[in-house]
Amino acid sequence: MSAPKVPDAPHLYDVVAATWPAFTHSRLGPWIIRDGRGGGKRTSAATGHAPATPVDLPPAEAAMRALGERPRFMIRAGDEALDVMLHKAGYTIIDPSHMYVAALADLDITPPERTASFHIWEPLAIQREIWAEGGIGPERVAVMMRADCPKTALLGRDTGRAVATGFAAISNGTAMVHALEVLPEYRRRGVARNLMAEAAIWARGQGARHLAVICTADNTGANALYAGMGMSHVGRYHYRQHPEGAA
Repeated sequence: MSAPKVPDAPHLYDVVAATWPAFTHSRLGPWIIRDGRGGGKRTSAATGHAPATPVDLPPAEAAMRALGERPRFMIRAGDEALDVMLHKAGYTIIDPSHMYVAALADLDITPPERTASFHIWEPLAIQREIWAEGGIGPERVAVMMRADCPKTALLGRDTGRAVATGFAAISNGTAMVHALEVLPEYRRRGVARNLMAEAAIWARGQGARHLAVICTADNTGANALYAGMGMSHVGRYHYRQHPEGAA
């Protein structure tokens, strides 16, 4: 199936699942339970695939706790009833996130200077070090390694040194950028924009039609960057998290 002319939120939810995959997932009643193996909320949050009631909640909580996870659900467009149910059960909202997308043919990018950015697979040791400094450790690198789709690691340079990295992968005609990390002292110098441009150049070469990215609502710099590049805000999601930790 080809990507929609203007990718919508459901399309991007599928792209997220393919390009930043859980270790395993399974169905339990109305839920999809994910084993993220430390890959973060995108890989471990449960989602609903059918209407749920309060009696369906304890089995999902038990399944997530058995995996060592705090009970957590991803709330997407159309999940309003689930959102209300979890609110009544005491679940709190965390990480409201925005999804951006643009047609690669229309994206407002200036190609970086030749030595400013590169794409390479597998990630170099310096890229892993930059990710680690930003809290993106081996478990999340393992997510990148298991993504079963066209993919690359992005490397950004400034003043002759490697200062930024990211990951991009393609599903159903859409390239999505994940784990974009710039060393703190090199932020607000155009490095992140160069990496997005590098991702777009790579994605075009792979035959992708759209470029997408996700960031939290409170990341004002990232939101401004993606909007300034001409990317459209096409959807959002958030998580509902149990007020207590994993048992």
